Amino acid sequence: MDRQSYLQVKEVMDGKKPADLLLRNCNIVNVFTGEIIHSNLAVCAGHFVFWSKTGRGKEEIDVEDKYIVPGLIDAHMHFESTMVQPRDLLSEAVKHGTTTFITDPHEAANVSGVKGIQYILDQTDNAPANVYITMPSCVPATPLDDNGYELTAEEMKSFANNPRVLGLAEVMDTEAVINGDEKMFKKLEIFDQNHIIDGHIPSLSGINLMKYAAAGIDTDHESITFESALEKARLGIQVLIREGSAAHNEGNLIKGIMNSEIDNCNFSFCTDDRHVEDTVKIGHIDNNVRIALSLGMKPIDAIKIATINTARRYGLKHLGAVAPGYQADFIIVDDLTKFNVERVFIKGKEIKGKNDFEGGPECPEELKHTVKIPHITPDRFRLPVDEKPVHVISIVPQEITTEDVLIRFNPTDNFQAYGDFKKIASIERHKNTGMVGVAIANGYGIQNGAIAISVAHDSHNIIVIGDNDNDMATAVNEIGRLQGGIVIVEKGKVFDSLPLPIMGLLSNENCDKVREKVEILMNKAYEMGVYRDIDPFITLSFLSLTVIPKLRIIPRGLVSMGDYGPELIK
Repeated sequence: MDRQSYLQVKEVMDGKKPADLLLRNCNIVNVFTGEIIHSNLAVCAGHFVFWSKTGRGKEEIDVEDKYIVPGLIDAHMHFESTMVQPRDLLSEAVKHGTTTFITDPHEAANVSGVKGIQYILDQTDNAPANVYITMPSCVPATPLDDNGYELTAEEMKSFANNPRVLGLAEVMDTEAVINGDEKMFKKLEIFDQNHIIDGHIPSLSGINLMKYAAAGIDTDHESITFESALEKARLGIQVLIREGSAAHNEGNLIKGIMNSEIDNCNFSFCTDDRHVEDTVKIGHIDNNVRIALSLGMKPIDAIKIATINTARRYGLKHLGAVAPGYQADFIIVDDLTKFNVERVFIKGKEIKGKNDFEGGPECPEELKHTVKIPHITPDRFRLPVDEKPVHVISIVPQEITTEDVLIRFNPTDNFQAYGDFKKIASIERHKNTGMVGVAIANGYGIQNGAIAISVAHDSHNIIVIGDNDNDMATAVNEIGRLQGGIVIVEKGKVFDSLPLPIMGLLSNENCDKVREKVEILMNKAYEMGVYRDIDPFITLSFLSLTVIPKLRIIPRGLVSMGDYGPELIK
């Protein structure tokens, strides 16, 4: 707290002037001691002043014995995965009680480099929420990826002293870290002191995990099993419990924490990749809290994981608690066992609606023309198959991992989809190279058409899946015409689309319009046979992410992810 703010707070403490806001009859959740304190609560100059049986305020609210909870914190998320502009997502997530967002703009960076990162910073500057970023560490994710930009350590230096930059984002190139790669360590060394370094550890264990931790990695959000999470937590790595639109990891981890009775201080909540319609329907970090409660976790333990644990790990010493001197970010909750957020305050000011988030800068025109592809003909998806076993991408429901399944098909000069086996392709879209990688996938389920999307982690080339080459080509060409988006083609005709003209990642429409369109597209995808235990679009968008096990498709072809990094399958 600066001196001027402190002197204002001190005057209220001394009884010389009223607080800006006095909340009467509060049940204050104390995340330090695990207690519920019944008291009045004073706020001045955007900070908590004191709790007391007395006090007076310029404005007073009778809370009527409801609960005052610190503002919730999302430890790791990507605005780009929501498909709406950052301020639009904030307007939805904040009303669910999330007041602080730690975002990794590596999707924007993979398409548009530093201009994409600056766009995220500019869009969230002066927004009525706390938005911090971590600098993308692996752009591109691996040397095999064909993305739109290579972000260097030298370019990162200009961001390192920005107070909104907390450190280095998820370090996905685990092989480079373990082997002590010089280019990688130049990035790590920029953020080695007084910064956080986020990890990305889907498969490391044993001595390789210890090497990775020894390099200075502080967090990870890729744990699927509690055993994996526990191994990381024992090394001091903060485990970010992910509950996104495609990856649902919270159940296993919360059950493990409770059954093992370990200290939960090394655990936080995050959404990672979540569509805006899921935030509208089920909530944001408040949803993580409710899931934990439904599994039997004590309310204050779940609240700690959603607040103070994250604030402490990321060095946000002014956030995460209701106590004197802390920034007055808080929510009013009716019942700790149900955790319905009734009101939200940031810096002592109530957030009342979407109007609070209007006024962000316009997107630069240069970020709106990023899809560069030739006209795609059906023969570009030709896939010869001989008598040898073929690697098939097998989708795992509720996860973003896949299995690598070897299957023999009848020899043919062009594989035709049948049963559960569909054709999938990745088309390079940044430099108009014309590269197209083609493979076979199962576990998706589409019939009589194709779905294409320009959001395809992490390089964000176009990815398409379908049961015939003609519809796949039609879908990809429509993506090119729209300059990004989601397209569904059925029986030779474009059914509908969601344009994503900003970097091929984001819509320029508001949340409500995007949510309505995604709902139409999602219902159609399920009607066309996509399995209901997967998210049609987020699941598809992850099938090109080379740093997640086990099998992926990129413009260069099939990639297998092992313990030592990704390798092209010949």
